[in-house]
Amino acid sequence: MSNQKEFYDVIVIGGGPAGMMAAGRAAERGKRVLLLEKNRTLGRKLGITGGGRCNIANAEENVRELLSFYGDAEPFLYSPFSQFGMKDTFTFFESRGLPLVVEAKKRAFPATQDALDVVRVMKEYVMAHNVTIRTGVRVDGFIQDAGKIIGVKTNGGVFAGRTFMLATGGNSRPETGSTGEGISWLSTLGHTVHNSNPDIVPLIALEDWVKKLSGTSLSFMKITFSDMEENKETRFSRTGKILFTHFGVSGPLILNSAKEVKKLLAAGPVRAYIDLYPDTEVGTVRNRVLGVFEQNKNKDFKNILKGLVPAGMTEAVLSLLPAQVAEKKVHSITKEERLFLSDLLKAMPLTISGTMGYEWAVVSDGGVDLAEIDTKTMRSKKHGNLFVIGDALHVSRPSGGYSLQLCWTTGYVAGSAV
Repeated sequence: MSNQKEFYDVIVIGGGPAGMMAAGRAAERGKRVLLLEKNRTLGRKLGITGGGRCNIANAEENVRELLSFYGDAEPFLYSPFSQFGMKDTFTFFESRGLPLVVEAKKRAFPATQDALDVVRVMKEYVMAHNVTIRTGVRVDGFIQDAGKIIGVKTNGGVFAGRTFMLATGGNSRPETGSTGEGISWLSTLGHTVHNSNPDIVPLIALEDWVKKLSGTSLSFMKITFSDMEENKETRFSRTGKILFTHFGVSGPLILNSAKEVKKLLAAGPVRAYIDLYPDTEVGTVRNRVLGVFEQNKNKDFKNILKGLVPAGMTEAVLSLLPAQVAEKKVHSITKEERLFLSDLLKAMPLTISGTMGYEWAVVSDGGVDLAEIDTKTMRSKKHGNLFVIGDALHVSRPSGGYSLQLCWTTGYVAGSAV
């Protein structure tokens, strides 16, 4: 175990964003670092995040506001974020030739809009500081001696080290290798571990009109969710971008609503309504519809509908109207039918039957309890030579750059403290 050839100052398990950041930072400080990754390449999940664009961070400058998005973890994160925060992330990537751009809701992306450029920068970082990289190596657990971690067992043999960093991620997108086995090792080591939940995940809808819109996105829409009884106590609304899929709905708005929708799903299917005019009162929408009708009295109704709905939505709206309406001339449509259309534009109904699960989750919470981690260093309070970083920590957060920022921050802090 003490063979110098296979002995390292730091062994990092997991070659994702947190692991690469920690390995690079520790090596930058002169440590002999080994980075183990079970995939054949580093950063596999990072390379597909954000639809291949990589929402690298959230550009909220107010630290208190930024950390409020991390829920119960907020008080634990002030110290690490003071050491490496959002501005440090910008500096890190831009100083390495990858400028960032800020889009809606302060979401930061590489200016190239290519997640593989982020992977490239991180690979260059670890290689520039002579990190020993072993890919295709599956870690099977820690080796202990008298309660102290002294090595790791792998399908490629045993590696011994002085310090260990766990960056194996959670359970989201298991096809990328993020299967959560590292979290089970923490439990074996005596840590309190919270079960993971796919909380940032697309939703399954029952209606055919939703599925027929697969690939269509609506940039600024409002969706309201409630139980089937539509009790006011359970109702909530969100506004943002919706993406229709072959199974239901996705996009930032849906992903960040999923956690609350799951609570409603515990009692059965969930009623939802999409508002195509989220910033317009229903009375104003009715007047707009009336105005379009008066200007096109002698035209076929189905031909003028595209002037009232977002691109690609015409057939969906028609499918929700009484069958006879679609074939009418505008002047033949009754007042009741016109009002029905106006109200439909403010509340297109769909039924949510479930979520897509871990395979589709952007990120899942679950992991080691933060009370058992010294977040000033990311060191375990139970094992002095173990650091836990990234998605292996029990931190709930929405999509929008918050997850990757957690990885950059905790990885850098651990690499600096080892």
